[in-house]
Amino acid sequence: QVQLVESGGGLVQAGGSLKLSCAASGSIRSINAMGWYRQDPGKQRELVAVITSTGSANYADSVKGRFTLSRDNAKNTVYLQINSLKPEDTAVYYCNAAGVTYSGGYVSVWGQGTQVTVSS
Repeated sequence: QVQLVESGGGLVQAGGSLKLSCAASGSIRSINAMGWYRQDPGKQRELVAVITSTGSANYADSVKGRFTLSRDNAKNTVYLQINSLKPEDTAVYYCNAAGVTYSGGYVSVWGQGTQVTVSS
């Protein structure tokens, strides 16, 4: 099994910053991509940012210039630095990891989610 442990969410005022972390563990041989998605109640889950094993990152247009995703391959951990937070960034943020298990199968795993609330 593969598990993702997220941390770093919370309540912050508009203009503030947060740093989210997501660590993968378990029977995963290699992680091809890790990223963050977010979801508001009643809305579809949307991509925030994703990073490949080579360090190439892609961002949603709404977060470019404010969010920075980085990765520590040795720790199977990604970090999402969120600056200049806006009320519309309020959502549950979910980590996702996609890779290959030791048995050779493909796996895509979700974390439990962490709440980010931005007050105006």
